[in-house]
Amino acid sequence: MRTKGRKVPDPGSPWDEIVPMLWMGGHFYLDATGTRVPAVVDREFDLVVSLYVREGHGPGGGVEHRCAEVPDGPLSAEQIESVCRAAESVVAAVRDGRRVLVRCHSGYNRSGLVVAQALVDLGYTTEDAIFLVRHRRSKWALNNALFVDYLGTGLDVARLLTGLDA
Repeated sequence: MRTKGRKVPDPGSPWDEIVPMLWMGGHFYLDATGTRVPAVVDREFDLVVSLYVREGHGPGGGVEHRCAEVPDGPLSAEQIESVCRAAESVVAAVRDGRRVLVRCHSGYNRSGLVVAQALVDLGYTTEDAIFLVRHRRSKWALNNALFVDYLGTGLDVARLLTGLDA
């Protein structure tokens, strides 16, 4: 599920390197002619973490693929826990020298949340992690203010607070 109405353009690339060994991307992008095309992953990466899944978008055979479908909107405590687990798998893979792609629909919000959390887990400040995601992927990355709030609060605390509503 994707939140509509933010009126952000499709990205100009299928994925972008945020830090060495860690890419962020989506399932669609605009090619050089401005045509919206699918971003299909083959074997460019060792691990692909998909927060949105669409048939026919890869990855290719033999590539580790982890799926954690979460909405581009308010998250439940369980969904925040899925984001944390996804970020942990990203960190482990990057530390092992594996090429990692984290992707969602457009490669802005859900993937940005996981990549930013992974960067925090790798030692970056929250502010630097958000900056890197936006600078290297797109100024439109992490345009979901709630996700930025989750990061600022800390995902562990956000999970606990969200769980209080249940």
